[in-house]
Amino acid sequence: MRLSRRTLDRLPEGVTKPDYDPALVTIGLVHLGIGAFHRAHQAVFTEAILAGDPSWGISGVSLRSPDTRDALQPQDGLYTLKIQDGEAEQLQIVGSVVALLCAPEDPEAVLARMADPATRIVSLTITEKGYCHNPATGTLDEAHPDIVHDLENPQRPRSAIGFIVEALARRARAGNAPFTLLSCDNLPSNGHVLKRVVTRFAELRDPALAGLARSVASPSTMVDRIVPATTDSDRDAIAAALGLEDAWPIMTEPFQQWVIEDDFPLGRPAWEKAGAVFVDDVAVFETMKLRLLNGSHSTLAYLGYLAGAETVADAMSLPGMEALIEALMREEASPTLPPLQGFDLAAYRADLLRRFRNPRLRHRTWQIAMDGSQKLPQRLLGTIRDRLKAGAGYERLALGVAAWMRYARGLDEQGQPIDVRDPHAARIAGLVRDVVEPERIVDAYLTMQDVFDADLAANAAFRLALVKALTTLFEDGSAATLRTYAR
Repeated sequence: MRLSRRTLDRLPEGVTKPDYDPALVTIGLVHLGIGAFHRAHQAVFTEAILAGDPSWGISGVSLRSPDTRDALQPQDGLYTLKIQDGEAEQLQIVGSVVALLCAPEDPEAVLARMADPATRIVSLTITEKGYCHNPATGTLDEAHPDIVHDLENPQRPRSAIGFIVEALARRARAGNAPFTLLSCDNLPSNGHVLKRVVTRFAELRDPALAGLARSVASPSTMVDRIVPATTDSDRDAIAAALGLEDAWPIMTEPFQQWVIEDDFPLGRPAWEKAGAVFVDDVAVFETMKLRLLNGSHSTLAYLGYLAGAETVADAMSLPGMEALIEALMREEASPTLPPLQGFDLAAYRADLLRRFRNPRLRHRTWQIAMDGSQKLPQRLLGTIRDRLKAGAGYERLALGVAAWMRYARGLDEQGQPIDVRDPHAARIAGLVRDVVEPERIVDAYLTMQDVFDADLAANAAFRLALVKALTTLFEDGSAATLRTYAR
């Protein structure tokens, strides 16, 4: 029997159920990119406030695949959240996602929902590549195929940017105020990046729309929760625990953090009641998270995958990995951070290491390794740039970049193919697949100026550090390189 509103009363004791009537919830928020992270993070914060204000139900939109819609629609949007740490686990049924749409199948339904005056916030978790931007500059990639398509077909957009601008135009024609845009992706100044690409797209589509785009509130946020991909064994375990089938449960950790700039002209949920923190400027928090958590995560994912570690916890158990990651955060990344008044940075770093060691989170290194060309500029390269300006060392950071270069080349240490998932995978393969000398491989990657800006690509010291690290990875392998760099 399937999890649904009709079967909620069949759940065993100890499972947390919605403390409100799901039938009374109405839609106030449209979320683009209804993936695992959103359902473990923003949807859970929203779940906590619906008993007090049921007008903030979520309409989730899949921009590519109907899989999430097909899994959750027969369940009335309900799904299980499994929070696990050590031997402890907690099961919660989340009901904040009350409607699901698939944009490629029915773009008109998505646009109508976004244009509805009841929709006051449009939020996004579309990953870095979903912004159709140049990661090195944060500007719109005007040659991106989805952007080209959406400019030519504004009524049937493909990209999140195209949907946003068309929905804003429809609201303006109907005399309705613009919704607030809320990016929840791991981008520096994510609200500013989103507003920049939306405004530029609007200018290209119709200069008269530019002023409308500039008027939209787009607060920046910092989000943090580790969410592994769900496996079939996870589904089996949830079914055994519930006595009901759940087609797409979510696994996560106890830790969750959300820092948000408080700029919502049409109102917002009282997310602070669930632990969200509202601030005037989120930049210092997002920089800390991108450089410490995300930069470390990417580094250990590439090195761990090359060394044969399937999960983050497996990678952390490799000799030298924890020492390397701790030193990367403490010695190289932390000194680049702006002042964090009253914040215990040492405790934050220690907490990150503890979270990485959590054996119950089967967070695959391959999953974290996806889309490296989009992630590296904000996770590692910005930190390296600041270390260069300060005349300080960055050899561990450079090792993380070199490990990406080794990984994205598409062959593992045994010469077997790697399933590289990256928007530039074919381009990278064309540049380096048949190149064997580390110097030439580095030089080929440095031509990618949408990843490495011109100044960084031309920096001789940076190039030398990459060549040294990549040479060691090729000659000694990732496991031995870890021990060398951890000293």
